[in-house]
Amino acid sequence: MELTVRYFAGARAAAGRTEEAVPAGRSLDEVTAELAGRHGERLARVLRAASFLVDGVACHDRATPLPAGATIDVLPPFAGG
Repeated sequence: MELTVRYFAGARAAAGRTEEAVPAGRSLDEVTAELAGRHGERLARVLRAASFLVDGVACHDRATPLPAGATIDVLPPFAGG
């Protein structure tokens, strides 16, 4: 089973894609470490500042394993205007 990671705004630009799949059975911390390794320091900086939704709910416990089939939304800080 996999997880779907969807990127928004600056995260999308840093990753160079709108979404991708990663293996399930890991925590958000483990997933973000893998993503930073795949895409480099630019995305790593965004991930350090981002908020995350797991199946539409804010994720505050980054150490708990994510449910198989979940969708993770990466939301970088947004500038207001």
